[in-house]
Amino acid sequence: MPLSVYSERMAEPRVLTVSELTGIVKNLLEESLPSVVVEGEISNWRPASSGHAYFTLKDGGASIQAVMFRGRSSRLAFRPADGMLVRARGALSVYASRGQYQIVVDSMEMAGSGDILVMLEERKRRLAAEGLFDPDIKPPIPAFPARVAVITSPTGAALRDILSVLRRRNAGIRVTVLPAIVQGDEAPAALVRQLEAANAFSLGDVIIIGRGGGSIEDLLAFSDEAVVRAVAASRIPVISAVGHEIDWSLCDFAASLRAATPSAAAELVSESAASASERVRVAAETMATSLRARFERARLLVRSFSTDNLELRLERVFQPSRQRVDDAGDAIIRGMRDALVAARHRLASSSSLLLASDPMAILKRGFAVVRRTGSSTTLRDASVLSPDETLTITFAAGEADARVMEVRS
Repeated sequence: MPLSVYSERMAEPRVLTVSELTGIVKNLLEESLPSVVVEGEISNWRPASSGHAYFTLKDGGASIQAVMFRGRSSRLAFRPADGMLVRARGALSVYASRGQYQIVVDSMEMAGSGDILVMLEERKRRLAAEGLFDPDIKPPIPAFPARVAVITSPTGAALRDILSVLRRRNAGIRVTVLPAIVQGDEAPAALVRQLEAANAFSLGDVIIIGRGGGSIEDLLAFSDEAVVRAVAASRIPVISAVGHEIDWSLCDFAASLRAATPSAAAELVSESAASASERVRVAAETMATSLRARFERARLLVRSFSTDNLELRLERVFQPSRQRVDDAGDAIIRGMRDALVAARHRLASSSSLLLASDPMAILKRGFAVVRRTGSSTTLRDASVLSPDETLTITFAAGEADARVMEVRS
């Protein structure tokens, strides 16, 4: 390395102010490198309200700040985003107030996809194919949660924003903060542990998981596969509130709901007391109006009935029913009479048949029953008899014994 040694006899170097030194560096850079083309990955893309865009260009070993002013950025043929690989043409400059060098970009074109975006897109497709982003498996967000579990950094602005919104809109909500690292290699494991704890101990009716904004690298923990699976497996509905509106993570697709910011997530779970009161007031007024209208219709209906014609109106109402009752009674009586006559006829016919088949009636007409003496079998054929057999003859009145003298066929 260069080394300068000064002796007491040598002239002292001129003392420069910070501004003078920065100006020298600025002139050296701008004169020696008036135009450069740099290829790198966009990180922390920040479009300003003025129309200017501020971002970082990076590769595996270094990064450089970049700015693209409104007139140039408005002519871009694509929409830049974090992780996108681009080729930027511009000039080097020094931002004096911060003492950092940067590239002022005149034009920029896409050079392909950044490594991080390629990795995230592949992971997104694979997890989607497994059904982890299916809306049907996501538990719904309750309308009025009483308990909210918040998984985020305990010192970050996201937690302060969430608590501020909840206190302002609905101070009655109970909040359980589950502190977690939200950036770096240890963040995924911490987020998974807190998600599992929230479910194991039922720490909330809904979970908000998230952090403030940052570059795509800063938000990588919320796209970690283990974290995404833990969000999808949560029995408690999860709201993903990662970064700002333009930021995204894979947790957004696995959660029951994605909020644009942590503050927006707090608003989603906390209906303000004033809003709830207004809804109750409107519902009460609607009900009262409906009841008044019903009572008025009833009053007008009753007014149309006078004491003179009320009985006649009632008679007209009941007359058809009474007529049907009378007709039904007459039909029943007729049916019973017809059934009685038919029953008497059947009884008379049965009595005649019974009398006609009565053995005693037959005997009274002069017939007799002949049996061998001591037998109960009635004889119907003379050929079965033999001379000198003894017979018993039964008459309508009494019996007589007889002996067979002769058998004639």
